[in-house]
Amino acid sequence: MRLATLGSARGYRATFEMAGRAAIVFGGRGAAVRHVAALLQAHATVTVVSSEADASIEDLARRGHIQWRRREFVETDLQDTWLAVAATEQPDLDNAIARSCEERRLWCLRDPVVDRGDARVGRVTLVGGGPGAPGLLTVAGLEALRAADVVVTDRLAPVSVLAELGPTVKVIDVGKIPFGKATPQQRINQILIDHARAGRSVVRLKGGDSFLFGRGGEELIACAAAGVPVSVIPGVSSALAVPACAGIPVTHRGVTQGVTVVSGHVAPDDPTCTLDYSALARAGTTLVFLMAVTNLEAITETLMRHGLSPDTAAATIADGSLDRQRVVPGTLETIAAKAAAAGIRPPAVTVIGAVADFDGAASGDAVTDLLAAVTSR
Repeated sequence: MRLATLGSARGYRATFEMAGRAAIVFGGRGAAVRHVAALLQAHATVTVVSSEADASIEDLARRGHIQWRRREFVETDLQDTWLAVAATEQPDLDNAIARSCEERRLWCLRDPVVDRGDARVGRVTLVGGGPGAPGLLTVAGLEALRAADVVVTDRLAPVSVLAELGPTVKVIDVGKIPFGKATPQQRINQILIDHARAGRSVVRLKGGDSFLFGRGGEELIACAAAGVPVSVIPGVSSALAVPACAGIPVTHRGVTQGVTVVSGHVAPDDPTCTLDYSALARAGTTLVFLMAVTNLEAITETLMRHGLSPDTAAATIADGSLDRQRVVPGTLETIAAKAAAAGIRPPAVTVIGAVADFDGAASGDAVTDLLAAVTSR
């Protein structure tokens, strides 16, 4: 069964069988994100109604996981739905939605409005959320979330774990969409500091590990400089976990003795790129590229120009560790075109190296053939 447990007004917790059923969420900010996460985890068919939305909801709509009606509530939104959620963070509007649902005898959930500030000393905890699957969040990370008053999250965090949060937890979405909506890092730092200074327990939740291309170091420095107590809970890095979930070991005895993790966010020919692609091509390690979807063609062409064989095995994994994970196999020469043809969009990880041909279910002879092919090059 696919059950969604959602919080309503007065802290009431209700569990619904939602698989395949239509749910509509009014609101596009943090309060709505928590409900959307719970409903998606339960395999509901989710529609969001809001004239504006934070990055996580916008990203889910872009990838086709939810429908987003970019306008405010109208009565006809309540037709052909099984569950409604009033999470606009505007009490008058949420009350109006709830009244309309009551008239239609339609289930409607609302979050309570609470004052989360008190005389306690606040603090910030930087939590790496892992590659996306809720089960890959660490126990310490989950405990920090359950104790939080405020969760500052983004689109690459495992949004389904937000379903674990109580209805009084404030969720703030500060996601960054490639070439789209983005919250400046300075603003994110200030949000963490302000809520902690107000006596709240703040969790900064992001995907993978906070200190690997996650700007966790910047947030740590900002909090420390402001005199805010801050601690770090490391996360399972998507650089290693996503290939593993696709059955690709980034190192393998007799095949490769190392792995190099690279950001593909900056194109090789960009003046700000500091990577030595000639050294990468000669490194003899598995190359794992994060944030490389847009620049994948330029990256692979540059590696070939510096001598890496066009026949080098490669694979791109999208939505790693999730139910919707997709793996596109290829070679250094073909992977960019194949990923584009498959409609791959961020988040995705690209692995370049002999291990990208690995098949954990292969027979012993097949693995022996792989090793023989590698050692003969």
